[in-house]
Amino acid sequence: MIGRIAGRVDYKGDDHALIDVRGVGYVVYCSERVLMTLAPGEAAALYTDLLVREDLLQLYGFPSLVEKEWFRLLMSVQGVGAKASLAILGTLGPDGVSRAIALGDWNAIKAAKGIGPKTAQRVVNELKDKAPMVMAMGAGQVTSADDVVIEDVPATTPAPAARKAPAPKPNASAQSEALSALGNLGYAPGEAASAVAQAAGEDPEAATPALIRAALKLLAPKG
Repeated sequence: MIGRIAGRVDYKGDDHALIDVRGVGYVVYCSERVLMTLAPGEAAALYTDLLVREDLLQLYGFPSLVEKEWFRLLMSVQGVGAKASLAILGTLGPDGVSRAIALGDWNAIKAAKGIGPKTAQRVVNELKDKAPMVMAMGAGQVTSADDVVIEDVPATTPAPAARKAPAPKPNASAQSEALSALGNLGYAPGEAASAVAQAAGEDPEAATPALIRAALKLLAPKG
């Protein structure tokens, strides 16, 4: 199983890129959002998932383990294949997918190309209880393929981190700890994930105590 590749981008097409690793070219299928970050002649590092079918082998690439996990979970939903999974991730990104599913926002899922309302609702219904697991991934761990050293690329090739500054992300560690705390208080995974996602959306930099308090307010009985 090929779990990660690092090398130089030879070229990229509409839905894939060819990445040269020690003289071997790997065709890697990616979402449009990921392809926009790749440039021919520059270094790239991607986590990969190998899909095996009777008549073909296809390698799919992701910049983080969280995105790779969402790809695999999305494909577990009936009627959602690799192409549809990439479309959803390309439209929303892993954080957007996590938030949409945790909040039950199937309209956000439906915004992806080729995803109808019934499929979007099925995605939300089947994966809502699994959202906390993926949201908690990476707390205290390396989850970006660009965070590790890229081997076998000449020193004159710019490292991916030098090409662009990372976008601000919600506090993954705080979300993980808040989800754990709410679980210990007896809240179901789905409702806990929804509350934490909403609270983190309102204050992405919130520390764990503040996130727990905000989530508890959202979970408190109304009226």
